[in-house]
Amino acid sequence: MKIRVVSSKEEINSLGPNEEIIHLAFRPSNTDIFSLIMKCPNVKALHIPSSYKRTISNSAKMYLEMQGIELLEGDVWGHRKDINEYSEVSQSVYDRIAQYKQDGLSDEDVEDKMIRETRLSPDFVKFLVKQG
Repeated sequence: MKIRVVSSKEEINSLGPNEEIIHLAFRPSNTDIFSLIMKCPNVKALHIPSSYKRTISNSAKMYLEMQGIELLEGDVWGHRKDINEYSEVSQSVYDRIAQYKQDGLSDEDVEDKMIRETRLSPDFVKFLVKQG
């Protein structure tokens, strides 16, 4: 799964309509969130650092919820935007999730194991488990 990393408000206009997960590396305003959703109608989740998530207004959170878009907390560790505008979740993460589910573990147990095994945030791991 590719995560589009957006570093500034100006980059919103360069996004394509097929982006599904977007990491915002800046503190978005309500206007930024609304224009991002208009530009990317297929978006499933916004991924933002925890310090920025606390500043998102209740109206923006309600709008995202009404649109069926998840607001995920976390960082994209070790990503170099100057090399690639996307950060990727490796296939091994999906394989591990599938294996744990096949072994009969509950979603909560899979989430706990994956949080410990990866550097992914708890919100993002829950999203991946739910998607798989």
